[in-house]
Amino acid sequence: MCCLTDCLCSCFVWPALIGVAAEFIRQYMQGGKFEKQTDETGKVVIVTGSNTGIGKETVLELARRGATVYMACRDKSRAEQARLEVIRETKNQNIFFRELDLASLDSVRKFVDGFKKEQSKLDILINNAGIMQCPRMLTKEGFEMQLGVNHMGHFLLTNLLLDLLKKSSPSRIVNVSSLVHAYGTINFDDLNSEKSYKPDTAYNQSKLANVLFTRELAKRLEGTNVTVNALHPGVVETEIIRHVTIFKNTIFRFLVSPLIWLILKTPKNGAQTTLYAALDPDLNGVTGLYFSDCKPKEVSAAAKDANSAKRLWEESEKWTKAK
Repeated sequence: MCCLTDCLCSCFVWPALIGVAAEFIRQYMQGGKFEKQTDETGKVVIVTGSNTGIGKETVLELARRGATVYMACRDKSRAEQARLEVIRETKNQNIFFRELDLASLDSVRKFVDGFKKEQSKLDILINNAGIMQCPRMLTKEGFEMQLGVNHMGHFLLTNLLLDLLKKSSPSRIVNVSSLVHAYGTINFDDLNSEKSYKPDTAYNQSKLANVLFTRELAKRLEGTNVTVNALHPGVVETEIIRHVTIFKNTIFRFLVSPLIWLILKTPKNGAQTTLYAALDPDLNGVTGLYFSDCKPKEVSAAAKDANSAKRLWEESEKWTKAK
């Protein structure tokens, strides 16, 4: 009888306990959630890179809350498909796609010109689009791709929209950065990674640039009632990891898929801190901060360097001719 009991324990109890433990770990890793109910009817929002992943989930929730959302994306067919899915799911017809390629400053200017012809206000700008650890590639203007898309394109976009944001105040700018900003340095002697290039180093630099840009812009917007904050969305299973070499290996992905399921956030949960920064009423007037899991978090020492932030701003103005 004892043997039978031990056998039943081995077959059913232990697997059940392991399953419960795994689910507990998974739920913990999904992080904080923005659960406050807000009505965004009448608000106009731009979300870059929103045809998939965190961006799409952000648009979905904004649409549910009644906002008018512009999906600023590069891929027309995928963005249009995502737009129709959002409308079908939320019954919000005020969801629009407008083409934006952050690897082309001409495209950025064209997008802004078109948007201003359609809208006389902008309540929230969410700079979400990004590229991660790609082989060395260049934007149309010759910028290293990660710095060009993740920082320079958004730098120009934001500056060109500041007049509308000020006009629509109180308004918000949300910059999606990453915890890896803490491992980044701004290499002013080789900002464009021409002397040497490592995909992870360039990515970390671009994410540090996001935080420095946020902090410098917050200073420059003092007294305007336009706030700007940065955030880490979490480690999220999205298409952004498509260039990471190890994840290109099918066998590796298969072997680690249980671990990915366990510790990586879903895109919906990855969007929670973005929604928190964009919508939480308690953040009215709060600016220049960095959030993770829907709460403030300290940034790295390099991200607090005011001289680097000012110098990066000046370099970005030269590169993008934003002044």
